[in-house]
Amino acid sequence: MRATVHEFGPIPLIAVRVALAAVFLLIVLAMRGGWAQLGDRFLDSVLVGVLNSALPFTLIAYSTLTITAGFASVLNALTPMFALFVAFVWFGDRFSVAKLLGMVVGLLGVVVLVWDRVGSRDDGALLAIGAGVLAAALYGVAANYTRARLQGINPLALATGSQIGASLALLPLAVVWWPETMPSQSAWYSAVALAIACTGLAYVIYFDLLEKVGADRATTVTFLIPVFGIFWGAMILDEVVTTRILVATAIILLGTMLATNVIRLPLTKVSSSDESS
Repeated sequence: MRATVHEFGPIPLIAVRVALAAVFLLIVLAMRGGWAQLGDRFLDSVLVGVLNSALPFTLIAYSTLTITAGFASVLNALTPMFALFVAFVWFGDRFSVAKLLGMVVGLLGVVVLVWDRVGSRDDGALLAIGAGVLAAALYGVAANYTRARLQGINPLALATGSQIGASLALLPLAVVWWPETMPSQSAWYSAVALAIACTGLAYVIYFDLLEKVGADRATTVTFLIPVFGIFWGAMILDEVVTTRILVATAIILLGTMLATNVIRLPLTKVSSSDESS
């Protein structure tokens, strides 16, 4: 996204990404004889596409206009904590004090990450950071909505329906904001890679994971995003990896692992509902 968004703009880039992903997934679904399954909870799948693709993808693309890919990927690691918080509010899920501690630690990591920008006059950077955090929050909402409304739906049909929904939401806006200068060939190659590898194939795997292990555990795949985001940003885009980013990444990942029980502490459980012991 960061290598391409300057040529397309956030909305046109993501519109191309989700539209091509939808076409790719429709072809795969047809080859597997799954067209009939596309109608299962289709409107819910469309809404998930808006919450889990159209909005967060656009927010992240917008953020990478200003902040590095590595920085944006660290913010993305907040997704599991948002998923847990939404599950707590929505479903009344019980979770341990260790999870609360993990959320606090994760937020501390974000503070470390953005500390040098607090008080900055660069409003663009602050908006970019806010966009990255909001994208992670939307991922958390979408994961729980999938849990609530789309259990038992074929993951390939769900991924296809979601990208159709994202396309319907973004394509009209992309026409309005389409860049005056046609993006370069390399930018189009990046957009196609985003569509097929990073969206089509990735979401089939992700929705299958949601079905099998649940929202809180499935979203822990974001543990790996900062690692790869920072690595590829440095290798391909010559991004500078600062000590602050590495420390913040470590703190956020520690908090997320506590919050998702990857690291377990024998502490008391709490619930969103008032219960007497």
